Amino acid sequence: MSTLLEIEQAIEKLPAPEQSTLASWLAGREARSWDAQMDRDAEVGKLDFLFREAETERREGHLTDWPK
Repeated sequence: MSTLLEIEQAIEKLPAPEQSTLASWLAGREARSWDAQMDRDAEVGKLDFLFREAETERREGHLTDWPK
C-alpha cells in the first residue's frame, strides 16, 4: 500500500489533464459520500427538524417561489 506522501508525489508527476481528471473523480467521490451520509441521516430522523422548520415557514407564508 502506498503512503499518502507517495500518492501526493505521484499526483505531482501527472500531466495536467490527468490531474484534472483525478480532481474530478475525487470531487464526484466526495459528492457521492456526502449524498450517502445525507440519506443515512434522513433515514434515522436526524434531518426531521429541517422538515418541521420548513413546514412552519410554509404554513406562515414565509416561503417564496424560485425566480424563473
